Order: sequence, then C-alpha cells, then structure tokens
Amino acid sequence: MQHLKLDIIKIALIGVGYRGQGHIKRFGSFPNTKIVAISDLHETNISKSLSIIDNLKTSKSHTNPKTYYGNKDKWRLMLKETNSDIVVISTDWDTHGIMAIETMKNNMHAFVEVPLANTIKDLWEIVNTSEKFQKHCMMMENVNYGREELMFLNICRKGLLGELYHGEAAYIHDLRWQMYEEEIGTGSWRTLQYEKKKGNLYPTHGLGPVSQYMNLLRTDDTFKTLISFSSPALGREKFARENFKENHKWNKLNYQNGDINTTVIKTYLGRTIMVQWDETSPRPYTRLNLIQGTKGILAGGPTRAAFDNGFEGYTKDAEEWITGEGIDALYEKYDHPMYKRLNKITQDSGHGGMDGMMVYRIIECLRKGEPLDQNVYEGCAWSSLIELTSNSVNNNGQPQEFPDFTRGNWVNTNTFDIIP
Repeated sequence: MQHLKLDIIKIALIGVGYRGQGHIKRFGSFPNTKIVAISDLHETNISKSLSIIDNLKTSKSHTNPKTYYGNKDKWRLMLKETNSDIVVISTDWDTHGIMAIETMKNNMHAFVEVPLANTIKDLWEIVNTSEKFQKHCMMMENVNYGREELMFLNICRKGLLGELYHGEAAYIHDLRWQMYEEEIGTGSWRTLQYEKKKGNLYPTHGLGPVSQYMNLLRTDDTFKTLISFSSPALGREKFARENFKENHKWNKLNYQNGDINTTVIKTYLGRTIMVQWDETSPRPYTRLNLIQGTKGILAGGPTRAAFDNGFEGYTKDAEEWITGEGIDALYEKYDHPMYKRLNKITQDSGHGGMDGMMVYRIIECLRKGEPLDQNVYEGCAWSSLIELTSNSVNNNGQPQEFPDFTRGNWVNTNTFDIIP
C-alpha cells in the first residue's frame, strides 16, 4: 500500500480518556502536526484534553480543535465534518472495529489501540475496507517498540538463535484495582468483559513481538491453528465480594471468563507459540517474551539469554543464563539501531519509551510515504485470537483454524527487517 507523503498531518482523536490524552501529548508534540478534532463520551475528558493541547510547546499548531461529546454516536458526526488525515482511536474494546471501518470509509487512516476488533467478521471488514479505500489501519501494538523486544528482533535477524521453532507470549498483569473505576475509566467497561466473554480477550502485547521475530505473515510462515483452555473464574468474584458492598453491581455479575487463559498456536511450518492472558491473579507482571531457536534462547521478565557457544566470557554454553552484567553487554552489542537513534527523544513518553517510539515511527512513515511497521493483516491476525480462543474454550479445546486475511499473499509480503 503506497501513499503520498504527508507534510502536515491533521489528526482527530476518538476517546480521550487516560490513554487518549497521552496520545494527544505524543502526536501533538511533533512539528507539522495539527489536532483538528477530539471526541469523547465525557465532557470532563474533553476539557482535560483541551488543557493538554494548550500546554503543548506546539500549541499554536492546534488552534481551536472541534469538540464532540455527550452522545455515544458523536464520533460519527466528527468523521463526517472533520477533514483529517488520521484518526487515533482509544476507546473500549467493543467499539474499535466499527470506528476503524468508518474512519477509512471517510477517507482517513485509522490508528487503533489494541485489540483491533473483537470479531472475525469485523476484522474481515477492516481488511476489505482498507484495501478498497487504500487506507492504513494500524493496530498500535506499542510493545513491539520495547527495548528488549527490539534487541530480540535484532538478534533473531542476525541469525544468532539459528532456526526459530518455539515462542512464548503473554499479558499477565494484575489489574483487579481497575474495578474501583466504577463509572468512568477502563475498569468501568473492562470488568463487564469477564461476564460476557471467554477466552483470551487481550492477546496482542505478547504475541505481536514474537510474531515478528518469526516473520509470521511475512514470507516465512503464517498462523495455522490453535487450541485454548481457561482456568476456573475465581479471582474477580472474590475481589468484588471482599471489596464492594453486597448489593454493588460488581457483586451481581456472573463471572465466566477464567482467571488465566492458555493457548497453543501451531504455524504453517509446524512451529509453536504458547500465549497466556491473566489480568486477575496476584502475581508479578510479565509478557514472557520467549523465543527459542536451534542455537539459543531469549526470554523476558527478567531479560535473559543463552547460546550454544556461550557469550563473550559471561557463559560457556547454553546450560547457564546470561544475566546481570552479561545482559548489559548483550544490549551494548545488539541494541536495535532504531532504539539507539530514538531512545533519547522518546524515553520519557510512556511505558519505558515504547509509546513515543511507536508514534515517532508512525509520523515518520506517514511523512515519508513509507509502509508502516505493522500492517493491517498483522493487526487482524493477532486480534483474531479473541474469537478463536473463545470458540476453542467453549468447545473443550477444539482446534480452530486461523483465517488468512492476506488471501495467500503473506508469501509475497516483505519481511520485517531491521529499520535503522
């Protein structure tokens, strides 16, 4: 998908709560950007966003953005009235798909928080709409821009792990505290997901990087099938009972989704990826971020590595993890060139700098008319786990086939190479 260079990028945003306000700071801080409109359900979020815009160093570029609020469909009016180049979508999961589709139908590029959509039907419509209108639709998987993930990608591309055959990915993050966000904020809608659905509802933070290590959907390999199982649903009901009054709405929910979901993916080449999701259990945060090859292994949480022939005096072979000073030396030698170039510019932007690096690359690609780092097919494939895992869990782990959103063209898609 080729596009003309955008010298001045006009930006509209749907959803300007905590995450959306962060995007205002990041996107709006670039020269030659112009925030032209913002939309949200809540007037308080609009007011906070306008204040943020006024305090940007680039505030003179963002004069009098139009505001839309107070009605769940005001975003539709914004799309029709606003002549923007891109729309940044940071709303609840259930609205991502339709907002992305309507954005592209209104001749604007869509940049969507994770996941891209909840249903395979919506994901197919996203692909079809993107192709028909020749508009970008990028799911903004920020974790692909983490320092650890970028170094792992660099090591994989250099062939230091040999042939890759297994990965492990996860989003394990105790977010029970979000249940205190009862009327506004992420917890006000995210908690309800545990009653409505089963499976892995948030698969992409761990899967995105591992997928790109393996070059899935990019010439080498693609997703084939998965099986998925969930544990009993215990933690949310317990937390609600112990922290809210008996007649509170959280104590009236029938929590169905298991506290931890485990999925195993098999690729076209027979490689395996284990994916886990758990936002309920009392345990430390991890994305696992493991990639295994014939010459060694890389793993996150904490960052570790092991190679057949050891590493520069820190280890002799793969029987011992490289840690501590050895990992410092590994970063020194194999830090991704893009990280080296952008770290100082983006390090204070959120999530250890990955948010700013992601936005920097979006702006950079749009200005140069270059392909984005993540294409619509990747966003759709990674997000398809939501429905596929639900179907598998509801059918006692029955295997599910991945749809091929590329219609076979993954074999002709360029690999994701090392960007300087």
